[in-house]
Amino acid sequence: MENQVAIAGAMKILKENGKKQTKRREVMIDYLVQSNRYVSPKEIHSSLTKEYPGLSQDTIYRNLREFAELGILEETELNGEMNFRFHCVHPNSNHHHHHFICTNCGATKPLDLCPMTFYQEQLPDCLIEDHRFEIFGKCEKCVKINES
Repeated sequence: MENQVAIAGAMKILKENGKKQTKRREVMIDYLVQSNRYVSPKEIHSSLTKEYPGLSQDTIYRNLREFAELGILEETELNGEMNFRFHCVHPNSNHHHHHFICTNCGATKPLDLCPMTFYQEQLPDCLIEDHRFEIFGKCEKCVKINES
């Protein structure tokens, strides 16, 4: 139920921005919602071409960039490639947060602490318009797999 609300919200954002609401776009968003982690365009393409054999990688990349520009997706670079995840909202809150991102599986964990207070103090005469803070490493599951 919660996933359907997220998908409907994303489709509403597309409509409000004059974008077509297609079944392929809905399936892409659904895949990202279900994944709940950063995924590569190649992974999305590989998964969705089973249902949509004619779906090109260019279409996947173009839609992912468009979704990110509209704030539907978050993006980060992992292993030299852009990866995307459905825009998350911290449980029980709407405050912004940052992530620990597993470089192996793309899983994320929210970080409640934002370091911007420290940096704003270091740049008193500057106007910071935006920021991004991510920590990369291996999640507990991937660490255990590597230890085996």
